[in-house]
Amino acid sequence: MSAELDFGLSEEQRLLRDEIRRFAEERIRPGVAERDRERRFPSRIVVEMGEMGLLGMLVADQYGGAGFDPLSYVIAVEELARVCPSTAVTMSVSNSVCCWPIAHFGSEDLKQRVLPELASGRMIGGFGLTESGSGSDAGSLTTRAELDGDNWVLNGEKAWITNAGEAGVYVVMAKTDPEAGKRGITALVVPADAPGLSVGTPEAKMGLKASRTAPLLFENCRVRADNVLGEVGAGFKIALRTLDHSRLGIAAQAVGIHQRALELAVEYARARVQFGVPIASHQAIQFKIATMATELEAARALTRVAAAGEHRSRGALLASEAKLFASESANRACYESLQIHGGNGFSDEYEISRLYRDVRVTTIYEGTSEMQRWVIARHLTRA
Repeated sequence: MSAELDFGLSEEQRLLRDEIRRFAEERIRPGVAERDRERRFPSRIVVEMGEMGLLGMLVADQYGGAGFDPLSYVIAVEELARVCPSTAVTMSVSNSVCCWPIAHFGSEDLKQRVLPELASGRMIGGFGLTESGSGSDAGSLTTRAELDGDNWVLNGEKAWITNAGEAGVYVVMAKTDPEAGKRGITALVVPADAPGLSVGTPEAKMGLKASRTAPLLFENCRVRADNVLGEVGAGFKIALRTLDHSRLGIAAQAVGIHQRALELAVEYARARVQFGVPIASHQAIQFKIATMATELEAARALTRVAAAGEHRSRGALLASEAKLFASESANRACYESLQIHGGNGFSDEYEISRLYRDVRVTTIYEGTSEMQRWVIARHLTRA
């Protein structure tokens, strides 16, 4: 079931949506519950996504990418998340917070060296900003990078890194001038095989269990001096710009989960009989479904408007609004869908149980809901 409006999509975008929807149903859905239960990374599926061009969606064709626009990208993330949010976030992170900053801030040499590998799916990417002591306060990070001849030497630790241990390259934020505060942070591209880089124990997460998340450990890790994005000291601005963009992917992930939660609620309400009639005939259930459907269309529309207007003056504001509304409405939808399922929804045998766990983090990563409200208010109230 899908009451989805086409939002004036082009023929190419509709074909892309339909192709990814088929791929998700035919290639990803089989085994999705087992991968979640076993915390097993979808390596084969990642290879297939690379072959389809889904890991270089926002990379120009001159670097081997598909060259899609942001709206096409969020459509793809939504379709993947409807079936497997773990797969969707694996794909989204590689595109949004690795490919995107390299494409926008990397030197020509760096783009030529790294982007074709990422776009082809021969490797995926990760993003190293968060630390155990610096989450929302990204400027307080403590990972250091010091220039030593032709290399940067990194020391420190990053936490909660999606794709850690699976990625071939990471965009990492490190302090190169501790006395300069936020202006002393630099963005570096760090290969996974860089000497001195290791991956910590994967997190035992509540949800997104088929997505790999782990710490990155830097002990005198050596990286080429020319692997800087933008300029030395510009890392904090690059991180914020990257997060403005990547919130589109999280909003789209939430929309996909919301869509599936609604589908499951309607299917179950039609099939479940109580007091001699399907529970879908009860007004209390109908009102829940009506609210879920209305908020879904609003979340989808806002996410697509934000994607279409990414490069305009209000792009960052719209991205925060989309991420805030889509993530919170998806959490409400999963709550209500599980409530409609009753006791069965509390069982891992039912898909809504997995979605209920997976959706929770959408209000936390890429900036918590509280931070989104702060960002939105600052945009609206600053002189």
